[in-house]
Amino acid sequence: MSGISGIYCLNPESKADLRLLKEMTSTIRHRGPDDEGYFLCCPENGFKALYSGEESTADVKAVLPRLDITAKARLGLGFRRLATLDLEASGHQPMSDPELGLHIVFNGNIYNHVELREELKQAGYSFRSRSDTEVILKAYHAWGDDCLRHFNGIWALAIWDEKQRRLFCARDRFGVKPFYYCIHDQVLYFGSEIKQLLFTPVNKSLNRPMLWRAMKINSLQVYGAETFWNNIHALEPGTTLSVQDGQISARTYHHLDPSIFGTSTLSLNDATDQYRKLFQRAVGWQMRSDVEVGACLSGGLDSSAIVCSATQLSETTLQTFSSYFAELPQLDERRWIAEVASACGCVSHLCSPEVDDALRWFAEATWFNDLPLGSGFAAQYSVMRLAHEYGVKVLLDGQGSDELTAGYKHAQYRWLADLLLDRRQGRFWPELKAYLASNPIPKGLSGIAKTLLAKALPESRLYALEFRHLRFEPFNREFTSQARKSLESGILARLEDIEGTKLANFLYNEIYFTSLPTLLHWADRMSMAASVESRVPFLDHELVEFAFSLPSSHKVHQATGKRIHRQAMRSIVPKAIAERRDKAVFGSPFHALWMRGGMKSAVEELFSSTEFRCRGIWDLPRIWANWQKYKKGDNSQAEMIFNIFALENWFREFGPWIDYDQQT
Repeated sequence: MSGISGIYCLNPESKADLRLLKEMTSTIRHRGPDDEGYFLCCPENGFKALYSGEESTADVKAVLPRLDITAKARLGLGFRRLATLDLEASGHQPMSDPELGLHIVFNGNIYNHVELREELKQAGYSFRSRSDTEVILKAYHAWGDDCLRHFNGIWALAIWDEKQRRLFCARDRFGVKPFYYCIHDQVLYFGSEIKQLLFTPVNKSLNRPMLWRAMKINSLQVYGAETFWNNIHALEPGTTLSVQDGQISARTYHHLDPSIFGTSTLSLNDATDQYRKLFQRAVGWQMRSDVEVGACLSGGLDSSAIVCSATQLSETTLQTFSSYFAELPQLDERRWIAEVASACGCVSHLCSPEVDDALRWFAEATWFNDLPLGSGFAAQYSVMRLAHEYGVKVLLDGQGSDELTAGYKHAQYRWLADLLLDRRQGRFWPELKAYLASNPIPKGLSGIAKTLLAKALPESRLYALEFRHLRFEPFNREFTSQARKSLESGILARLEDIEGTKLANFLYNEIYFTSLPTLLHWADRMSMAASVESRVPFLDHELVEFAFSLPSSHKVHQATGKRIHRQAMRSIVPKAIAERRDKAVFGSPFHALWMRGGMKSAVEELFSSTEFRCRGIWDLPRIWANWQKYKKGDNSQAEMIFNIFALENWFREFGPWIDYDQQT
């Protein structure tokens, strides 16, 4: 896991700004503190060279010259390395294969590199290193763009093919690894984080609709190709970007195929066995590393399944890392963490961030995140820092399970709606009875209403209702009217109403649009901020595709999601973990305690500041009125209060890189 940067001039007469390339690369030092490197080339005159950097390893400095920012190059690639596989200089990047005429920067992991290496050896290829990076180069030479279909892993990469004079960039299937780019004056700039591109000359006008959507629904901070800046784009998951003969083209190479959804005819027991097999293979492959691999442990089913599986596969004692909040019993999972640690014999490390820690970290975590923080950042950030303190570079994490097997409450409404639509009354009433039995009356009645809405409306209209009625409007009328204009043509247009069940539709959109992209962004930024690599076994693409092929009844049963997941893990995790239904939402005490306690003065100081009042976007009276209600104990708008605090702090970190006078 590492960080990449690049500059490519589409005009053959132009030359890359190498001082800028160095700055873009240095900006992400936290992603790769172990090594630094550069590749420059000019196709027109045949110039090409590898360079070391100021923080390259001694072995690399001994064989490569220091970067010459006065060199005349049309293409420049930069790299910061977090060494986890092939720790020697042979794993250095950028990596070149002179015989094949290929050069690469690559952030990520190819988990099946061992199997691919053997396959490529059988095809006549030889290897000089043990790294998965070299496997990518040989695979690209053997299979071209289709090499991506052979990979099991996560990646953001750029390959320079000197024979074809082609730059080939790609991002993994579900966007675990980030890739951003912008184009200005016929120059392509790209990197692992948005902040790298803020140093480029591209216009940095604010994407107001994106900002508005993210404030209304926090999980929509990451959406498709959009970012908070109009002219800085994300390469979407499962997409390639190619530059050849001055032309840029994008192509989708992977997307879940709706035609497979719910088509499996496997019995629940047979499907459970296959699900478990794929999951355990994913854990095993993702433990391949030349450094110690640990795991996050929250005490819930997902992280416990990873920890218990990893313990069985590890030759050493597994270290786990957890956070808890003693101030709120519902966020104190120490009992469950201890249950798993005792059963597995792993070494458990815990931390308990307090309000002073959160305030001290807020500015730096915002900078690392590139986006306004979510209220769960303190737990996530503290765990990654703890792993770094213990020298663990790689952590297995549990993102993705809820999206695969219907772990979210909203999935239940879609499942009930499916039963109504299918007129299977014999199945609907027992499911509804189970739902009402497990929820308080007000919540249960609300669920019935949502079920009827889910039955009657397409997915896009359900989200439109959420936008209109979820939380108060913090922005002034001018800002809101501008932002809302793009709602229909933006996210609502992208939310797909695919053929099949309401539940499959919901989970599909959770994977690509409404949940997982933001969760993966937070996981990547908070882990990389501590120079820790996060790996996510539940997003093994074969496991994902298998889960989506299963019928809804394998996922939701008796008002509870994750049916197959829970059944598959019964033989892996302690019985108490498999049967618990009270897992706390991953979060922090910001809403219930901290904002009206230890950070109240910080919030009031911000809301009263001249900078905040002159921002020109806030509805100041409405914000102040809701703040007063919150201080008196009304938590109904606590999340929006936090979001305002987080966004204003984001403005203070990134405001210098917003072109306010060039708004569109």
